[in-house]
Amino acid sequence: MSQVFNPYLPSYEYIPDGEPHVFDGRVYIYGSHDKFNGKFFCMNDYISYSAPVDDLTNWRYEGVIWRKADDMRYTPLLLKQLYAPDVVKGKDGRYYLYYFKGSQGVIGVAVCDTPAGKYEYYGHVRYPDGTILGRKHEKDIWQFDPGVFRDDDGKIYLYTGFGPKAPNPFTKFRAVNRHGAMGAELEDDMLTIKLPYHYIAKTQHSSKGTGYEGHEFFEASSMRKFNGKYYFIYSSVLGHELCYAMGDSPLGEFKYGGTLVSIGDVGLSDKPLNYLGNTHGSVEFINGKYYVFYHRQTNRHCHSRQACAEEITMNEDGTFNQAEITSCGLNGGPLTASGKYEARIACNLFSKEGVKFYTAKIPEGIHPYFTQSGEDREENGDQYIANFNDGATCGFKYFDFKDNKSIKVYIRGKADGTITVKDALDGNTVSTISVNLDSPDYQAFESTLDIENGVKPLYFTFNGTGKFDFGYIEF
Repeated sequence: MSQVFNPYLPSYEYIPDGEPHVFDGRVYIYGSHDKFNGKFFCMNDYISYSAPVDDLTNWRYEGVIWRKADDMRYTPLLLKQLYAPDVVKGKDGRYYLYYFKGSQGVIGVAVCDTPAGKYEYYGHVRYPDGTILGRKHEKDIWQFDPGVFRDDDGKIYLYTGFGPKAPNPFTKFRAVNRHGAMGAELEDDMLTIKLPYHYIAKTQHSSKGTGYEGHEFFEASSMRKFNGKYYFIYSSVLGHELCYAMGDSPLGEFKYGGTLVSIGDVGLSDKPLNYLGNTHGSVEFINGKYYVFYHRQTNRHCHSRQACAEEITMNEDGTFNQAEITSCGLNGGPLTASGKYEARIACNLFSKEGVKFYTAKIPEGIHPYFTQSGEDREENGDQYIANFNDGATCGFKYFDFKDNKSIKVYIRGKADGTITVKDALDGNTVSTISVNLDSPDYQAFESTLDIENGVKPLYFTFNGTGKFDFGYIEF
């Protein structure tokens, strides 16, 4: 039986900022492209993956769709990174890729006849007088993370913005948004905005008394429309969560709606259950269900992020319930408790002292982390959990247990102690695995499993000396 896990793309792919779009029966993912162990965000060229809307287990690599050097205004000194993109189908039936040139603060546009073919340079988003948006004068607003949206009447809108309150590296270049995320209709040329700009979601500068307090807009603009309502989706000032606001028109007033997902399940748990960091994504309606797409952090820093997704529930009033992060994600249900699974699909990971917020690289110390061997590549993934030491815990949600009697772990390194397995974070101990390890190669350790049938998570905690790489679990 075919299954899909989180992260849902191959383990060697680091595609954050994913914007999902359904075109002609397939869902396409457009995102940034991190380099494994990169020194900065978004160092690689854009690629895309797609899957049939009725089989989200079957993701296909679509290849490179846009390279940094394809930009007609490209200069190596100024364009080192391509930040979060978005794609929309134009009135002419062609597909328009809106990309953010990180160090220049402007939005470029490329066009293609197919959703994931080779895009060709088209131009840069501009004011009606032809001046590039963000470059009209020294106080012009710094552009960021473009989102594009086509309404039912064919009108197309652009959303952009960056709203830090404290000093930020980008603020030394240009002014940032104070009033909120910005939205504007585009002319039929797909490049020229119609003034005036409209302010959509509140920043920390403008949120007092609005309902946005504590979850204000920071970045990652994305617009969706479901059942006649407009949903502005964004990354909040907390970084680790995607939030949404609801409105009755694409540029009208938007009221704060809530949190869609937190990469640490903050809001669903009393404490973060996974390493935190920024996240970015959106919601798409696919084959009768709503899904929220986001990214997780790996490798002890914020420059190697991976695409994840969860099913999310809409209430009768149009609001969404916060989605729980899981290992099964797009699978349509729990994973079968049979066979071998990579430990990298753990959705919860923390040390005995809790978690860190990933920015620049944090010291290894006591913290376990997702990583891979070797350099950045496009094949032969071997991701695992490194530095699993005393008090480290990883959790998998969810498995469907049916008369399971044993559990096996594959680990390598040097360690002596026990791995306690529970059927919930604070649940029953269902197995205790003794570990006496001294090997650079993966070794199997097995024990009995005493767990009731049904859908349950599994949590693994090590107590002892030394540390190991956690490669696999097997039922």
